[in-house]
Amino acid sequence: MDINVFRKLVEDSDNIVFFGGAGVSTESNIPDFRSATGLYSSTYSAYSPEEILSHDFFMSHTREFYDFYKNRMIYKDAKPNAAHYALARLEAAGKLKAVVTQNIDGLHQMAGSKKVLELHGSIHRNYCMKCGKFFDLDYIVSSDDIPHCDKCGGIVKPDVVLYQESLDSDVLEESVRLIMAADMLIVGGTSLTVYPAAGLVHYYRGNKLVLINKSATGFDSQADYVYYGSIGEFLGQAVSDL
Repeated sequence: MDINVFRKLVEDSDNIVFFGGAGVSTESNIPDFRSATGLYSSTYSAYSPEEILSHDFFMSHTREFYDFYKNRMIYKDAKPNAAHYALARLEAAGKLKAVVTQNIDGLHQMAGSKKVLELHGSIHRNYCMKCGKFFDLDYIVSSDDIPHCDKCGGIVKPDVVLYQESLDSDVLEESVRLIMAADMLIVGGTSLTVYPAAGLVHYYRGNKLVLINKSATGFDSQADYVYYGSIGEFLGQAVSDL
């Protein structure tokens, strides 16, 4: 896909939705999950990352969960990259109506995006499982061992969707509604293998489905346009004049 073709598609659209995954944040030095150097290619203690990031493991091995979570899932110094800023500019220009993301890092908001639907939650939101008190990321990072509520002593859980947990139905339903109404859907930085999130692409009804990824996905044949390469470089150049 030529960058000028993409610019023309954006120019002719006023209801764009972006749907993204881990590949959007790899250029901010946050590892993805399934690549050769991703999180799932490594081993951690006696457990696999998939096992550690499950609800059952969190409940039964909370200390081990937090040891992994703090060391492998939180990148407190990460900054938005060109892709995040490009999407924020598209929104400010009135073109982009929403970002639907599988990421939990909060970088879209840091870059200035206002309408962000976080399918898998956020590391920046944490709640006491007993009384519901909210805690920010700093509280989790600075806590020794397992974070406990300073009000009631309950265990504090990150507001991230673990394996065996369901996605927030309100977030999912709004994502479906926005994608169905979009005149252009940009999908970037995702292998489209994680369901139910990946299934959202099926709700798009238009003829401007653009896939941007470093490698092929199972959805490429269904896309109207495909670009293989850096999403930050492509989007950054494409919207540089906005």
